[in-house]
Amino acid sequence: MPPSPSSLLVGRRFCCASGFGPRGKKGLEDNVFSKKRLVVAVNVLGKIMDASQAADSIFELAAIVTQPPSARLRGRRQLPSPVAEHALDSGFPHHLIFTPEKAGEENFLADLRALRPDVCITAAYGNILPRRFLEIPQCGTLNIHPSLLPLYRGAAPVQRALQDGVKETGVSLAYTVRALDAGPVIAKEKLEVDDHIKAPELLSILFHRGSNLLLGKLPSILDGSAMEKAEKQDDALATLAPKVRSEESWMNFDQEALVLHNKVRAFAGWPGTRAKIQVVDNNQKINTIELKIITTRVGIPHNNDSNCKHDEMCIFFDGEALVVPCANNSLLQVLELQLPGKKAVTAKAFWNGLRGQQLLKSP
Repeated sequence: MPPSPSSLLVGRRFCCASGFGPRGKKGLEDNVFSKKRLVVAVNVLGKIMDASQAADSIFELAAIVTQPPSARLRGRRQLPSPVAEHALDSGFPHHLIFTPEKAGEENFLADLRALRPDVCITAAYGNILPRRFLEIPQCGTLNIHPSLLPLYRGAAPVQRALQDGVKETGVSLAYTVRALDAGPVIAKEKLEVDDHIKAPELLSILFHRGSNLLLGKLPSILDGSAMEKAEKQDDALATLAPKVRSEESWMNFDQEALVLHNKVRAFAGWPGTRAKIQVVDNNQKINTIELKIITTRVGIPHNNDSNCKHDEMCIFFDGEALVVPCANNSLLQVLELQLPGKKAVTAKAFWNGLRGQQLLKSP
């Protein structure tokens, strides 16, 4: 007879660190993006929790590490992270959910040592792991990283890959070392990238696949053979994916349409992409407004009867899109947008709301 699940769990304890990247960002766009990224982390945690509860599981989930409670929703109430909420809703013990401000806090490290985890797993945790943390798990700390390492090391691999317009990306399962995303790689999985997928959706797909990679490699991770076979990264091929800054959200229509379209996809959610345009009323009075650009494509307009079609500053409506002239005679078609404090609308609804007013690019 096979051993009982409880005996299989002995010495096979997981610590799962999940989170949502840097804290402290505020605003509607931040909340939207954070929620989407947290869903990713929750999905990773959910798969690990489900696998740990299977009858033939070879491990148990010893603890969960996530970001501290933060002010969310209206009223800025302090609420636990969605990772913590998911764990609690699933019946995970409250005292085994750790929420340190920094992973190097002595009290947190002492609690972690007391659990004696064999493996620690990180997914979108967002905190630097000190050497004292990395020395605790006997079989190492592993990271589910949404890129094909050594490409796109850093805080924003999916965003920077989409911004670059890559046609292929993937997810890597790698050991965590002190150098940034530079540890030996256990496994990778490639994924083709279409021209319209946005960062939150791509993140979700990659973390889902990364979770499956992890669960498939668990036996070799726990018996040590994964470490022996893991491939060292070639640092000469490494590229960086630096953290996205809020000021990068502004669009410059002096760039080519493809560059701007990729930026919209990359920065979907947080920080979003913003543009200033001018509205010219029937009295030729000009009012500058700010828009959040949500969905775009690159294309050639058709059936353009606008009297400003030859004006490079003029934004016109064509079919279902606002068409913005960009660099090198390229055209950006805006399909969905949002005014400050309003709900997102289609370009057609926005155009109809103008009631004959003209749109111009801001100089």
